[in-house]
Amino acid sequence: MMHAAEMLQSHPNHLAMGEDALTRCVVACYDCAQTCASCADACLAEDGVEHLSQCIRLDLDCADLCCAAGAMATRRTGTNRDVLRHVLAACEAACRTCAEECERHADMHEHCRICAEVCRTCEAACRDAAAEI
Repeated sequence: MMHAAEMLQSHPNHLAMGEDALTRCVVACYDCAQTCASCADACLAEDGVEHLSQCIRLDLDCADLCCAAGAMATRRTGTNRDVLRHVLAACEAACRTCAEECERHADMHEHCRICAEVCRTCEAACRDAAAEI
């Protein structure tokens, strides 16, 4: 998080809008993207993978949206607040949906438990950032 904050604050177009919340969101999004990609891969390695197809799908959808949201929340040149709010809302929804699915498997698969936790953190970070921009 330290480097993300430093980079965002060092930008010539440093914004005065929810900077702490936006920084937390960027970090949470990239953390969640990596975690969801890893969870999907771990699900593929499980016996009975056919029962995890929805989890894998939601992991991958969440990872893609988290990457997009993290990238857009990082940009400081120009403004696109309305679109950013919508992307953060979509990311929040993807994280919530993924967390709900992973929570169904958390007792059997540690990677799903971890993923659900990280998704809940990112869900909250996106909600907080959207409220401040």
